[in-house]
Amino acid sequence: MIILGIDPGYERVGVSLLEKNKTQTTLLHSACILTNKKETLSERMYTIGQEVEKVIEKYSPSVLAIEDLFFASNQKTVMGVSAVRGIIIYIAKKNGMKVYEYTPLQIKIALTGYGRADKSQVSFMVQKLLSLSLEKRLDDEVDAIACALTASADSSIR
Repeated sequence: MIILGIDPGYERVGVSLLEKNKTQTTLLHSACILTNKKETLSERMYTIGQEVEKVIEKYSPSVLAIEDLFFASNQKTVMGVSAVRGIIIYIAKKNGMKVYEYTPLQIKIALTGYGRADKSQVSFMVQKLLSLSLEKRLDDEVDAIACALTASADSSIR
């Protein structure tokens, strides 16, 4: 099974692909989709959609694991990220993928066993679980890997 993990945003979208089989979970790819700050939100959403479609075409994942929204304040940011999530979920469903959404709390619990874990603790567990070096990865990319790892541990996914 190949899992596409996404940390949504409209400036940066974290993307990861994990392959899970009976004995191991392997990172196939991770990156950040970066958009141009000078473009409108609709142009940025189009760019993100195109890039996500390329990843799906190349790796043929069967599962999308996407981080659910958790924002306390900035309504403008929430609206933009919600729109991006909608596009990504639509593309996944259009490609026959199963979609699983995880809150930051669920991801932290799955990886560290503690819902109030900080970014460094989550990063540490991502690094240990996949034997990776995280030095050159942006936080969004690490968050996408963490989301995919959460799906890989989800017993409801077959």
